[in-house]
Amino acid sequence: MSKYIPLNIGVAIQASTSDLHSFRWKTGKGVEAEFFINDPEHLLRVSFDGPCIVRLIDEMPLSTEHEHSADEGLVPDHFAYQVEEAAFNASQSEIWKTAVGVYGPTSHFRFVTGWTCMDVVTPATPEFEIVPQAIAQQT
Repeated sequence: MSKYIPLNIGVAIQASTSDLHSFRWKTGKGVEAEFFINDPEHLLRVSFDGPCIVRLIDEMPLSTEHEHSADEGLVPDHFAYQVEEAAFNASQSEIWKTAVGVYGPTSHFRFVTGWTCMDVVTPATPEFEIVPQAIAQQT
């Protein structure tokens, strides 16, 4: 059974009305993704400073992962979670987890919007930042 642990990211996001704006692999930074929030002039930047395995999908295919029971901890319209015992994390190779283990144990994070789901398996901790949309488009 997947256990969802809601993350407090410091800003309220109505997940069902949000979407992924952009995604980038960053040299020395891991990954960076920006999501629409309830402010037309700003975006939420989520970044990981470390090795990552990332999956970007429409959230509909999540139901095809055949978890064995109902997901524990899901909150209606919540955006960010740490996920324990999910199929995506379990399917990653032990060799990769051991190799990146020098940075610490890996964790699975999931970011859900009305249209997109971003899963990240990484030993890094997510960082959250509100950025002006005009600046985000220049990076």
